Amino acid sequence: MQCKHIFAVQFAMQRRKRGRPRKVPAPLPATPAQEKRQTYAQNWPAYNKAQTTEKSQFRFLLRDLCQGLEEPPQAMGRPRISLADSIFSAAYKVYSTVSGRRFMTDLNEAHAAGFISRVPCYNSIFGCLESESVTPILLALIEKTSLPLKSVETDFAVDSSGFTSSRFHRWFDHKYGSERQQHDWVKVHIACGVKTNIITAVEIADKESNDCPLFAPLVKATGKNFEISQISGDKAYSSYDNLDLVDSLGAVPFLIFKKNATGAHGGLWAKMFHYFQFRRDEFLAHYHKRSNVESTFSMIKAKFRDHVRSKTDTAMKNEVLCKLLCHNICCLISAIHELGIKAEF
Repeated sequence: MQCKHIFAVQFAMQRRKRGRPRKVPAPLPATPAQEKRQTYAQNWPAYNKAQTTEKSQFRFLLRDLCQGLEEPPQAMGRPRISLADSIFSAAYKVYSTVSGRRFMTDLNEAHAAGFISRVPCYNSIFGCLESESVTPILLALIEKTSLPLKSVETDFAVDSSGFTSSRFHRWFDHKYGSERQQHDWVKVHIACGVKTNIITAVEIADKESNDCPLFAPLVKATGKNFEISQISGDKAYSSYDNLDLVDSLGAVPFLIFKKNATGAHGGLWAKMFHYFQFRRDEFLAHYHKRSNVESTFSMIKAKFRDHVRSKTDTAMKNEVLCKLLCHNICCLISAIHELGIKAEF
Protein backbone atom coordinates (compact mmCIF):
# COMPACT_ATOMS: atom_id res chain seq x y z
CA MET A 1 0.00 0.00 0.00
CA GLN A 2 1.12 3.53 -0.70
CA CYS A 3 2.01 5.57 2.32
CA LYS A 4 0.69 9.06 2.85
CA HIS A 5 3.89 10.65 1.64
CA ILE A 6 3.79 8.94 -1.78
CA PHE A 7 0.11 9.77 -2.08
CA ALA A 8 0.85 13.44 -1.34
CA VAL A 9 3.54 13.57 -4.01
CA GLN A 10 1.27 11.98 -6.65
CA PHE A 11 -1.56 14.34 -5.73
CA ALA A 12 0.71 17.35 -6.13
CA MET A 13 1.93 16.11 -9.53
CA GLN A 14 -1.64 15.68 -10.75
CA ARG A 15 -2.53 19.23 -9.71
CA ARG A 16 0.41 20.59 -11.68
CA LYS A 17 -0.64 18.61 -14.79
CA ARG A 18 -4.10 20.14 -14.58
CA GLY A 19 -2.51 23.57 -14.68
CA ARG A 20 -3.68 24.73 -11.28
CA PRO A 21 -1.70 27.72 -10.15
CA ARG A 22 0.51 27.10 -7.21
CA LYS A 23 -0.08 29.12 -4.11
CA VAL A 24 2.26 32.06 -4.05
CA PRO A 25 3.80 32.54 -0.59
CA ALA A 26 3.14 35.85 1.11
CA PRO A 27 6.01 38.32 0.81
CA LEU A 28 8.25 38.64 3.85
CA PRO A 29 7.91 41.86 5.82
CA ALA A 30 10.47 44.49 4.96
CA THR A 31 13.46 44.64 7.27
CA PRO A 32 13.34 47.87 9.26
CA ALA A 33 16.15 50.21 8.39
CA GLN A 34 18.74 50.36 11.14
CA GLU A 35 19.47 53.77 12.52
CA LYS A 36 22.97 54.95 11.82
CA ARG A 37 25.02 54.98 14.99
CA GLN A 38 25.98 58.46 16.04
CA THR A 39 29.71 59.04 16.02
CA TYR A 40 31.83 61.92 17.22
CA ALA A 41 34.77 63.43 15.43
CA GLN A 42 38.12 63.30 17.21
CA ASN A 43 40.68 66.06 16.94
CA TRP A 44 43.57 63.67 16.60
CA PRO A 45 46.44 66.22 16.50
CA ALA A 46 45.22 67.82 19.74
CA TYR A 47 44.55 64.41 21.32
CA ASN A 48 48.00 63.11 20.40
CA LYS A 49 49.64 66.28 21.73
CA ALA A 50 47.78 66.00 25.02
CA GLN A 51 48.69 62.33 25.49
CA THR A 52 52.35 62.63 24.55
CA THR A 53 52.97 65.62 26.85
CA GLU A 54 50.62 64.67 29.68
CA LYS A 55 53.17 63.58 32.27
CA SER A 56 55.29 66.73 32.02
CA GLN A 57 52.25 69.01 32.06
CA PHE A 58 50.75 67.02 34.94
CA ARG A 59 53.74 67.81 37.15
CA PHE A 60 53.62 71.53 36.32
CA LEU A 61 49.89 71.80 37.05
CA LEU A 62 50.15 69.75 40.23
CA ARG A 63 53.03 71.88 41.49
CA ASP A 64 51.14 75.12 40.80
CA LEU A 65 48.11 73.65 42.53
CA CYS A 66 50.07 72.70 45.65
CA GLN A 67 51.99 75.97 45.90
CA GLY A 68 48.81 77.75 46.95
CA LEU A 69 48.40 75.59 50.08
CA GLU A 70 48.81 77.34 53.40
CA GLU A 71 51.51 75.75 55.55
CA PRO A 72 50.29 74.91 59.08
CA PRO A 73 52.46 76.34 61.87
CA GLN A 74 54.98 74.09 63.64
CA ALA A 75 55.74 74.93 67.27
CA MET A 76 58.59 72.54 67.96
CA GLY A 77 60.32 69.38 66.77
CA ARG A 78 62.32 68.47 63.71
CA PRO A 79 61.50 70.44 60.53
CA ARG A 80 58.80 68.45 58.80
CA ILE A 81 58.14 68.07 55.09
CA SER A 82 56.07 70.93 53.75
CA LEU A 83 52.41 70.36 53.05
CA ALA A 84 52.91 71.25 49.38
CA ASP A 85 55.62 68.60 48.97
CA SER A 86 53.53 66.00 50.81
CA ILE A 87 50.40 66.52 48.70
CA PHE A 88 52.45 66.66 45.49
CA SER A 89 54.25 63.41 46.36
CA ALA A 90 51.04 61.58 47.35
CA ALA A 91 49.13 62.62 44.22
CA TYR A 92 52.09 61.97 41.92
CA LYS A 93 52.55 58.54 43.49
CA VAL A 94 48.90 57.65 42.77
CA TYR A 95 49.34 58.95 39.21
CA SER A 96 52.33 56.62 38.68
CA THR A 97 50.26 53.54 39.80
CA VAL A 98 53.39 51.88 41.24
CA SER A 99 54.35 51.00 44.80
CA GLY A 100 55.88 53.56 47.13
CA ARG A 101 59.39 52.11 46.89
CA ARG A 102 59.38 51.90 43.09
CA PHE A 103 58.02 55.44 42.96
CA MET A 104 61.15 56.94 44.56
CA THR A 105 62.92 57.16 41.19
CA ASP A 106 60.18 59.40 39.80
CA LEU A 107 60.22 61.46 43.00
CA ASN A 108 63.97 62.04 42.77
CA GLU A 109 63.53 63.20 39.17
CA ALA A 110 60.77 65.58 40.27
CA HIS A 111 63.09 67.00 42.93
CA ALA A 112 65.91 67.44 40.40
CA ALA A 113 63.48 69.31 38.12
CA GLY A 114 62.48 71.66 40.96
CA PHE A 115 58.91 70.48 41.52
CA ILE A 116 59.50 69.76 45.22
CA SER A 117 61.98 71.27 47.67
CA ARG A 118 62.76 68.04 49.51
CA VAL A 119 62.49 64.34 48.71
CA PRO A 120 60.31 62.61 51.32
CA CYS A 121 60.70 58.97 52.29
CA TYR A 122 58.07 56.60 50.92
CA ASN A 123 56.84 56.08 54.49
CA SER A 124 56.17 59.81 54.69
CA ILE A 125 53.90 59.51 51.65
CA PHE A 126 51.94 56.77 53.41
CA GLY A 127 51.74 58.94 56.51
CA CYS A 128 50.33 61.79 54.45
CA LEU A 129 47.56 59.55 53.10
CA GLU A 130 46.73 58.34 56.61
CA SER A 131 46.21 61.86 57.94
CA GLU A 132 42.59 62.95 58.40
CA SER A 133 43.60 66.61 57.93
CA VAL A 134 44.54 65.85 54.30
CA THR A 135 40.98 64.86 53.32
CA PRO A 136 39.47 68.40 53.24
CA ILE A 137 42.57 69.64 51.40
CA LEU A 138 42.14 67.06 48.64
CA LEU A 139 38.43 67.87 48.36
CA ALA A 140 39.27 71.57 47.98
CA LEU A 141 41.89 70.80 45.31
CA ILE A 142 39.42 68.69 43.32
CA GLU A 143 36.97 71.58 43.39
CA LYS A 144 39.72 74.01 42.38
CA THR A 145 40.76 71.92 39.37
CA SER A 146 37.20 72.05 38.00
CA LEU A 147 36.96 75.86 37.99
CA PRO A 148 38.83 76.48 34.68
CA LEU A 149 35.99 74.63 32.89
CA LYS A 150 33.10 76.57 34.45
CA SER A 151 32.46 78.34 31.13
CA VAL A 152 32.34 74.99 29.26
CA GLU A 153 30.16 72.74 31.42
CA THR A 154 26.44 73.37 31.86
CA ASP A 155 25.02 69.82 31.88
CA PHE A 156 25.94 67.43 34.69
CA ALA A 157 25.38 63.84 35.79
CA VAL A 158 25.61 62.08 39.15
CA ASP A 159 26.40 58.49 40.09
CA SER A 160 28.40 56.34 42.50
CA SER A 161 30.93 53.54 42.19
CA GLY A 162 33.21 51.46 44.38
CA PHE A 163 36.97 50.93 44.61
CA THR A 164 38.03 47.64 46.14
CA SER A 165 40.84 47.14 48.63
CA SER A 166 43.09 44.29 49.69
CA ARG A 167 41.38 44.22 53.08
CA PHE A 168 38.73 41.57 53.75
CA HIS A 169 35.63 41.64 55.87
CA ARG A 170 34.96 38.23 57.44
CA TRP A 171 31.89 36.85 59.25
CA PHE A 172 30.39 33.54 60.25
CA ASP A 173 27.27 32.53 58.32
CA HIS A 174 25.03 30.69 60.79
CA LYS A 175 22.62 29.63 58.05
CA TYR A 176 25.22 27.60 56.16
CA GLY A 177 27.58 26.99 59.08
CA SER A 178 30.70 28.38 57.39
CA GLU A 179 32.91 31.44 57.47
CA ARG A 180 32.51 33.93 54.64
CA GLN A 181 34.61 36.85 53.49
CA GLN A 182 34.22 39.84 51.23
CA HIS A 183 36.48 42.63 49.99
CA ASP A 184 36.14 45.99 51.69
CA TRP A 185 35.63 48.87 49.33
CA VAL A 186 35.30 52.63 49.18
CA LYS A 187 32.07 53.96 47.72
CA VAL A 188 32.45 57.28 45.89
CA HIS A 189 29.64 59.62 44.84
CA ILE A 190 30.47 62.24 42.21
CA ALA A 191 28.93 64.89 40.01
CA CYS A 192 30.69 65.51 36.70
CA GLY A 193 30.32 67.53 33.53
CA VAL A 194 29.10 65.58 30.51
CA LYS A 195 31.38 67.30 27.97
CA THR A 196 34.85 67.06 29.50
CA ASN A 197 34.18 64.50 32.29
CA ILE A 198 35.55 66.95 34.86
CA ILE A 199 34.51 66.12 38.44
CA THR A 200 32.82 69.04 40.15
CA ALA A 201 31.80 67.55 43.51
CA VAL A 202 32.69 64.47 45.56
CA GLU A 203 31.12 62.73 48.54
CA ILE A 204 32.56 59.65 50.23
CA ALA A 205 30.24 58.11 52.81
CA ASP A 206 29.82 54.65 54.28
CA LYS A 207 30.18 51.81 51.78
CA GLU A 208 26.58 50.73 52.47
CA SER A 209 25.17 54.26 52.15
CA ASN A 210 22.24 55.00 49.85
CA ASP A 211 22.67 57.23 46.82
CA CYS A 212 19.55 59.38 47.20
CA PRO A 213 20.54 61.39 50.34
CA LEU A 214 23.90 62.35 48.79
CA PHE A 215 22.31 63.92 45.72
CA ALA A 216 21.68 67.24 47.48
CA PRO A 217 25.26 67.94 48.65
CA LEU A 218 26.63 67.03 45.21
CA VAL A 219 24.23 69.35 43.41
CA LYS A 220 24.70 72.21 45.87
CA ALA A 221 28.50 71.99 45.64
CA THR A 222 28.29 72.00 41.83
CA GLY A 223 25.80 74.88 41.77
CA LYS A 224 28.14 76.98 43.90
CA ASN A 225 30.69 77.21 41.06
CA PHE A 226 28.78 76.32 37.88
CA GLU A 227 25.66 77.50 36.11
CA ILE A 228 23.58 74.33 35.86
CA SER A 229 21.25 73.78 32.91
CA GLN A 230 20.25 70.16 33.53
CA ILE A 231 21.20 67.21 35.72
CA SER A 232 20.84 63.52 34.87
CA GLY A 233 20.63 60.62 37.30
CA ASP A 234 19.33 57.07 37.56
CA LYS A 235 16.41 55.71 39.61
CA ALA A 236 18.37 55.79 42.85
CA TYR A 237 18.14 59.60 42.92
CA SER A 238 14.45 59.87 41.98
CA SER A 239 12.61 61.67 44.82
CA TYR A 240 10.37 64.69 45.32
CA ASP A 241 12.99 66.65 47.25
CA ASN A 242 15.74 66.06 44.70
CA LEU A 243 13.58 67.31 41.84
CA ASP A 244 12.58 70.40 43.80
CA LEU A 245 16.23 71.09 44.67
CA VAL A 246 17.30 71.05 41.03
CA ASP A 247 14.35 73.28 40.13
CA SER A 248 15.35 75.78 42.82
CA LEU A 249 18.72 76.16 41.06
CA GLY A 250 17.00 76.99 37.78
CA ALA A 251 17.88 73.67 36.17
CA VAL A 252 15.88 70.77 34.73
CA PRO A 253 16.12 67.36 36.50
CA PHE A 254 16.22 64.34 34.19
CA LEU A 255 15.97 61.63 36.83
CA ILE A 256 14.50 58.39 35.53
CA PHE A 257 11.30 57.21 37.26
CA LYS A 258 10.76 53.88 38.98
CA LYS A 259 8.15 51.39 37.73
CA ASN A 260 5.70 52.15 40.51
CA ALA A 261 5.91 55.94 40.15
CA THR A 262 2.77 57.97 39.42
CA GLY A 263 2.04 61.63 38.85
CA ALA A 264 -0.30 61.90 41.82
CA HIS A 265 2.13 63.98 43.87
CA GLY A 266 1.60 67.01 41.66
CA GLY A 267 3.94 69.95 41.08
CA LEU A 268 7.21 69.47 39.26
CA TRP A 269 7.10 65.74 39.93
CA ALA A 270 3.86 65.42 37.93
CA LYS A 271 5.21 67.59 35.09
CA MET A 272 8.38 65.54 34.69
CA PHE A 273 6.46 62.27 35.07
CA HIS A 274 4.07 63.16 32.24
CA TYR A 275 6.99 64.43 30.17
CA PHE A 276 8.59 61.00 30.71
CA GLN A 277 5.35 59.16 29.78
CA PHE A 278 4.23 61.08 26.69
CA ARG A 279 7.54 62.34 25.23
CA ARG A 280 9.78 59.51 26.28
CA ASP A 281 12.21 59.64 23.37
CA GLU A 282 12.91 63.31 24.02
CA PHE A 283 13.22 62.69 27.76
CA LEU A 284 15.64 59.80 27.28
CA ALA A 285 17.77 61.85 24.89
CA HIS A 286 18.50 64.18 27.82
CA TYR A 287 18.65 61.42 30.42
CA HIS A 288 21.22 59.37 28.53
CA LYS A 289 23.79 62.10 29.05
CA ARG A 290 24.15 60.23 32.34
CA SER A 291 26.26 57.73 30.40
CA ASN A 292 29.13 60.20 30.67
CA VAL A 293 29.43 59.72 34.41
CA GLU A 294 29.85 56.00 33.74
CA SER A 295 32.60 56.95 31.27
CA THR A 296 34.21 59.09 33.98
CA PHE A 297 34.47 56.16 36.38
CA SER A 298 35.73 53.97 33.55
CA MET A 299 38.45 56.50 32.74
CA ILE A 300 39.58 56.68 36.37
CA LYS A 301 39.65 52.92 36.91
CA ALA A 302 41.35 52.14 33.61
CA LYS A 303 44.08 54.72 34.13
CA PHE A 304 44.64 54.69 37.90
CA ARG A 305 43.34 51.16 38.74
CA ASP A 306 40.04 50.12 40.27
CA HIS A 307 41.52 49.26 43.67
CA VAL A 308 43.44 50.98 46.46
CA ARG A 309 46.68 49.84 48.09
CA SER A 310 46.04 51.46 51.47
CA LYS A 311 44.81 49.50 54.48
CA THR A 312 43.23 52.01 56.89
CA ASP A 313 39.88 53.70 56.26
CA THR A 314 41.33 57.23 56.13
CA ALA A 315 44.17 56.24 53.81
CA MET A 316 41.80 54.39 51.48
CA LYS A 317 39.57 57.45 51.30
CA ASN A 318 42.47 59.82 50.63
CA GLU A 319 43.93 57.52 47.99
CA VAL A 320 40.63 57.53 46.09
CA LEU A 321 40.52 61.33 46.34
CA CYS A 322 44.03 61.45 44.84
CA LYS A 323 42.77 59.35 41.92
CA LEU A 324 39.96 61.84 41.32
CA LEU A 325 42.40 64.76 41.58
CA CYS A 326 44.72 63.17 39.03
CA HIS A 327 41.76 62.54 36.73
CA ASN A 328 40.72 66.20 36.89
CA ILE A 329 44.22 67.38 36.05
CA CYS A 330 44.33 65.01 33.05
CA CYS A 331 40.96 66.38 31.88
CA LEU A 332 42.38 69.89 32.12
CA ILE A 333 45.38 68.90 30.00
CA SER A 334 43.04 67.55 27.31
CA ALA A 335 40.95 70.73 27.46
CA ILE A 336 44.07 72.88 27.12
CA HIS A 337 44.89 71.28 23.76
CA GLU A 338 41.39 70.60 22.42
CA LEU A 339 39.46 73.64 23.69
CA GLY A 340 42.26 76.18 24.08
CA ILE A 341 41.55 77.03 27.72
CA LYS A 342 44.13 78.27 30.21
CA ALA A 343 44.60 76.38 33.46
CA GLU A 344 46.26 78.64 36.01
CA PHE A 345 46.05 78.20 39.77
